[in-house]
Amino acid sequence: MRILLVLAHPAPGSLNHAIADAARQALVQAGHEVDFHDLCAEGFDPHLPGPEIPRGASLPADLARRCAELAEAEGIVIVHPNWWGMPPAVLTGWVDRVVRPGTAYEFVEGDSGEGVPCGLLKARWAAVFNTSNTFPDREAAVFGDPLERIWKDCVFGLCGVNDVTRRTFSVVVTSTPEEREAWLAEVRATVTALAGRR
Repeated sequence: MRILLVLAHPAPGSLNHAIADAARQALVQAGHEVDFHDLCAEGFDPHLPGPEIPRGASLPADLARRCAELAEAEGIVIVHPNWWGMPPAVLTGWVDRVVRPGTAYEFVEGDSGEGVPCGLLKARWAAVFNTSNTFPDREAAVFGDPLERIWKDCVFGLCGVNDVTRRTFSVVVTSTPEEREAWLAEVRATVTALAGRR
């Protein structure tokens, strides 16, 4: 299985990096092909230039390759911290530039873009791993867990990926080494199980 793994955290050595490493190692050990991108380390430019917006726009070679990897992925893993109830800007920009019309979705014939898009992604599943310093009960009660809506409904659901697993690991700032190791074991088990589905 070909899997796209995207990491969005600026600090090497972060728990997010450990999560991405755990997912990548587990997938490779299980015999899967992994296209891995550490957006911050790669210096990914999140700015969407106006000329890139239309379907069929001429794209830089690197961006076209990223779009092809997304289109060809049979599974997708996203790793990022919860910042202000949102993904980091670099990941939002990745969505803007890579999850694009003609790659991830299209509008039906006769629709000028005002309707509900038809998903094009062939990925059978997606997993989103988040870190947070907010207790889960407070996140749900006070903020309503906006990341759940962003990934399940606003991104993957509209692009044809309906099997979305999302897990938040918290509270990171007070976590122990034992808790973190248990979280990494959970990541390995989760991606192995998802990629092993037939």
